[in-house]
Amino acid sequence: MQLYVVSLGAGLLVGVIYSLLDVRSPAPPMVALVGLLGILIGEQIVPVGKQLLAGKAFASACHKSHAVKHVFGHLPGRHVPQATETSKEQG
Repeated sequence: MQLYVVSLGAGLLVGVIYSLLDVRSPAPPMVALVGLLGILIGEQIVPVGKQLLAGKAFASACHKSHAVKHVFGHLPGRHVPQATETSKEQG
């Protein structure tokens, strides 16, 4: 139930921000996409920040927290399974 209350609160906050920016929902496609990108990046600020505070380099922090995979998803050609040792030996 707490997740729903937090979700409602976040939605209300976004609604207030849209109102202040004089953008009506549903937002124009470009505004909506930029907002979604902001949400995806914003979700990664805390995990990457924790890694940075632990002394990791930025690239390492992004890799360790899976930030790039989360923001960009499965890019074409990136999720091709690699051949196992047994299939290499048989081939």
